[in-house]
Amino acid sequence: MTLPPPVPSDIRVLRDLIRSAKCILFDFDGPLARLFAGLPAPRAAQMLKERLDRWRLLPVLPDAVTECDDPIQVLRDTAAALRGSVNHDRIAALEELLTGQELLAVRSAVPTPYADPLVGLLAARSRVVAVTTNNSPLAASSYLRARGLDGYFGRHIHGRTSDPAQMKPDPFCLEQALETTGAGAADCLMIGDSPDDYTAALRAGVTFLGYARNDTDRAAQLHAAGARHVVLDLETLHQAALTA
Repeated sequence: MTLPPPVPSDIRVLRDLIRSAKCILFDFDGPLARLFAGLPAPRAAQMLKERLDRWRLLPVLPDAVTECDDPIQVLRDTAAALRGSVNHDRIAALEELLTGQELLAVRSAVPTPYADPLVGLLAARSRVVAVTTNNSPLAASSYLRARGLDGYFGRHIHGRTSDPAQMKPDPFCLEQALETTGAGAADCLMIGDSPDDYTAALRAGVTFLGYARNDTDRAAQLHAAGARHVVLDLETLHQAALTA
């Protein structure tokens, strides 16, 4: 059964969400930038699989790993398969390889429309901003520094660790952001673009706003996961923030 297209949250709802939030948590790849715009994600996934093949581990991994074009999912599935095995140490090495690919991708990453001015506006309106991402915090920091946005985020950039089990939907990076910002969960709003983002926010007790990148299918997926509030672009959110 095909789900009907969801109705995006209107500007009044968005204004209320921003007004009630003292801290805004941004997922990185999507809400702030298209990280793999120039270095396609499937190419990064292939690099990981080639390394796994060199380690002669592909035969012991699920078929889903060899068929996957999402590098983060390749890391996640590999970690789940190798955890507790004699090859457990390969997990951290694979994560380091992915971090290297993400740092390369930063060089050709494309800003999400209205993301930069939205961050500046929120900071000007005394909102604390933070990053909570499944990407490497090194990659997120490198991108934000290149865009001149790092001063807004300061030390509040939280992402993937050497343990992929701590990636969203686990709320680990959100809990880190709550700790470094000193904000209570009820005072935070997370902007994310995946069901895993929504689940992590739910588990952390943080209000969630889905960003669907002008993609009604993605918006439907977010709604199906449980997200009440979804936007198709950040322009409307920026307009809401102007009067919040």
